[in-house]
Amino acid sequence: MPNIQISLYSNQYGLPDTKQIAPQQFVPKDFTATMTSLRFIKARIKNASPAELMYRVRKAAAEKHIRRMFLKGMKSFKNPTAEAENLRTLIAPTINGRVDSLMAVALQNGLHYNLNSDPAELRRCEDQVRNLFCGDVRTSTLSCDIRALWEPARLQHLTLMLAWLHQDGIEAAHSDEIKEQARQTVMQWLENNPFLSGPHYMSAMECGLRITVFFLILTHLDTLLDNDRLRLIEAVGDHAWWIEQRLSLHSSLGNHTVCECVGLVFAGAVFRGNSVGNRWLERGIDLLRQELYHQVLCDGGPAEQSFSYHRFVLDQYWLVVDFLEKNALHDCSAYKERLLAGEHFLNTFNGQEGVPPIGDSDDGQTLAPGLSPNRHEPLPGTARCTTFPQSGYSVIRSDDGNLLLTFDHGPLGMAPLHNHGHADALSLTLETHGRQLLVDSGTFRYNGDDTFRNYFKGTRAHNTVVIDGYDQARQETGFIWSSPYQATLNLRTEKGQEFTLEASHNGYERLSNPVVHQRSITGTFEGDFKVVDLFSGMGSHRFELNYHIHPAASVFRGENRWHIERDGVGISLHLEDGDFVLHRGEENPPFGWHSPAYGIKVPCAVLSCVKAGSAAMVSFRTVIKTTIFATLAHKEDFPCMLAQVA
Repeated sequence: MPNIQISLYSNQYGLPDTKQIAPQQFVPKDFTATMTSLRFIKARIKNASPAELMYRVRKAAAEKHIRRMFLKGMKSFKNPTAEAENLRTLIAPTINGRVDSLMAVALQNGLHYNLNSDPAELRRCEDQVRNLFCGDVRTSTLSCDIRALWEPARLQHLTLMLAWLHQDGIEAAHSDEIKEQARQTVMQWLENNPFLSGPHYMSAMECGLRITVFFLILTHLDTLLDNDRLRLIEAVGDHAWWIEQRLSLHSSLGNHTVCECVGLVFAGAVFRGNSVGNRWLERGIDLLRQELYHQVLCDGGPAEQSFSYHRFVLDQYWLVVDFLEKNALHDCSAYKERLLAGEHFLNTFNGQEGVPPIGDSDDGQTLAPGLSPNRHEPLPGTARCTTFPQSGYSVIRSDDGNLLLTFDHGPLGMAPLHNHGHADALSLTLETHGRQLLVDSGTFRYNGDDTFRNYFKGTRAHNTVVIDGYDQARQETGFIWSSPYQATLNLRTEKGQEFTLEASHNGYERLSNPVVHQRSITGTFEGDFKVVDLFSGMGSHRFELNYHIHPAASVFRGENRWHIERDGVGISLHLEDGDFVLHRGEENPPFGWHSPAYGIKVPCAVLSCVKAGSAAMVSFRTVIKTTIFATLAHKEDFPCMLAQVA
């Protein structure tokens, strides 16, 4: 059957408009990669405690032994034994979501996800390193993005097939074809990817995600042959053993740890009754309990400062909570208050076009695109102004729900490395009448283009102020930050229909002439407001204010203000003490780009104003008004419709 490559962008099934959007070329840079690796090692050592250094030394020694055994064609451990009764009595977690006819046809024709990368290049890349010990694979030598390479090996297209099989209306003969296809696919993957061989065992997180799929196949696919079942059980044990050797601990704690522990829980349940299985189960549960209160803050927000990973982490927890409780393996009732706080946090930001893509996003899914675990829904919020003090965000909603304004006054990310945070202090986003207009630029991708990775993470890609061309913190590698800033919400008031938010950050106090940036947003809940940026500090500086606009919106100049229109919905921006210049899709340096999905970037308009002078003498005062344009035909009301791009 042909392989249909489906992206996660554009429509319900992620089918991109290939006439407009093409996967980006991957450009390996050996020298740059070497320098990045050295900076990575230096940053890790700098942030490591003595306990972490000892842990990593032990891991390195163990991996050296494992590698020697691998090269001899031998395993470093004895597989535990799984009692047949364990699998028969286990109840699988609930999977929500439906697979309709279009997706079903794609599944039958070999659908898998590739994060908008060239599938032929991914296959070539995989073949280059398939026979290497996984620890010998170097991402700097690959001709593809390792994150995109890992995506199809998560096997989540098989989870979609299982979900489809359990829907009503599938004929028996047709069902048998689907089951056989799923069986052959997973067994072929195991044959092509022997344990510890190639790129798909490099990350313990990927092993954790695959264990979930293996478990669902074992419990849902009744056509497995006896040898197939034994092989899958062996793969579950192999994956769990490898996770145990490579758990993401100490400064590496994060969403990876959660995925690894969920894998340990499923594997521990399969092998429960012997010492190894019981150890996996207990270890997974203990770490999940710890990380719930570490990664989900008490106000429900994400310690990693990434909304996409927050959804991912919450779903990992809902999945494992459902599984543990259904099988009476652990009482998870204490988890639910914190998980519901997390759901309330995301719901507060959720507009008609979803949650803003604040922080890193790699489009990862706990189960598969369109499928979700059995989440518990929080009570709907009714507040017009909601502040999350620990995670550092405020959200303004109009009474009629037609305005959604977010204001970021939170930290950089999860200490000590701040891996998935962006330097976006005091940034805002705006959705009105169901259309996002002032946007976060997104992520693009993690590997293969350091220039754009740095841009999308950096301050210039966000709706805030850049000083002297520097980010608000220092980028050490594609993931690690140093010199993190502190942001503070100084004032929050509501009076009748009016509100005020005021915050500041100290990210530019590291300059030789330090500067503090303060931003206030004052307005009405109907949607008109003013953004005032003030500065205090020493010396003369270059200040750049930027507002990034959704790529589907039109931008045109009126008599004394800029108009942004999308699908008949619009806002206007007026800078009282200056004027904006329009930029779009600039390459060197990058400026004016938006990433709607991993691996894709498209040009977008940016309204930018640059001023130079002493901190006390420079300010930006932006008046933003919401309005409705009946149709695009009304553009003739504005004499300078589409302004000249700078």
